[in-house]
Amino acid sequence: MPENKTTPAPSDKETTEHPRNIRSYVIRGGRLTSSQENALATQWPHFGLDAEDGLLDPVKVFGRHAPLVMEIGFGMGDSLLTMASDNAERDFIGVEVHKPGVGRLLHEIAEKELSNLRIYRHDAKEILRDCIADGALDCIQIFFPDPWHKKRHNKRRLVQSEFVEQLRPKLKIGGTLHMATDWVPYAEHMMEVMSAAPRFRNAAGPGQYSSANERPLTKFEKRGQRLGHVVNDLIFMRES
Repeated sequence: MPENKTTPAPSDKETTEHPRNIRSYVIRGGRLTSSQENALATQWPHFGLDAEDGLLDPVKVFGRHAPLVMEIGFGMGDSLLTMASDNAERDFIGVEVHKPGVGRLLHEIAEKELSNLRIYRHDAKEILRDCIADGALDCIQIFFPDPWHKKRHNKRRLVQSEFVEQLRPKLKIGGTLHMATDWVPYAEHMMEVMSAAPRFRNAAGPGQYSSANERPLTKFEKRGQRLGHVVNDLIFMRES
């Protein structure tokens, strides 16, 4: 079990962004199960990371030097949990704002006694800005972000040129940005943004989508496949 800390789980107020900023998410309501509520109270000191602590020291947090992966918006945490369980040689950081997903993942981390996974419950843009050193990450994962289907809401999509420019310096040279969506117009938008992004190279070739073999399927994705949804993965490498 990692060293106990005394920092409590963050409040909803702590995840509030400046009102002039455009959020790519909406903090949804939802009742916590008893196990999720208990995990937030008892496991956050072990597996939670706090934005107020400033720049992250991965060696101090994980107790070793290892490839570091960040997943932005892990939802209920299914794929992130599986990846951490199956890749003990890598360390993982999950970022999510929704309490039920955070509580569930905390519960599962404790159940599986994983030592290579930690969680922020905070806005990812602020975590990248304040807590992640340049060149710290081997991979950034963004799986099934909210597609904001309506045209007037497209500006809320997470994957935009400005955000990609914020991501790039956080990756090591040769590090990867792996994205996936089951909304074809959003996949096309991602491809357009990434193809124009400086110092990134499409791992599958210009204009090509990548294989999904590098990530586990989630229940959400399996349900979408049964409904005939097309899932597209994009993997881009930082070149310089």
